[in-house]
Amino acid sequence: MNPLLRRRYRLDETLVPFTLNGTAQTGRRGDTVLTAILSVSGRLRQSEFTGENRAGFCLIGACQDCYVMTAQGSRVRACSTALLTGMAFITDLGAVSETAHD
Repeated sequence: MNPLLRRRYRLDETLVPFTLNGTAQTGRRGDTVLTAILSVSGRLRQSEFTGENRAGFCLIGACQDCYVMTAQGSRVRACSTALLTGMAFITDLGAVSETAHD
């Protein structure tokens, strides 16, 4: 799946490594979790109700459409959470259900 966002600015910012569905990725210093994920993926997450792809809605922290699961099982609001080195996210429903059964 092609990335939804294409980075055009801040290309020289420091790389910030993170993990998405078990795969190593990189964002840039100053990225939100939403920006980092959508820069490497065609969706932010899948709806837990319908399985449809979601990419966030309001992008200002007022709705709940951008919540993503961390690999540790907590939820973070992707549009207003700064990306930090070593963060790990699970956005694939299949991976979430497999993790719940481990």
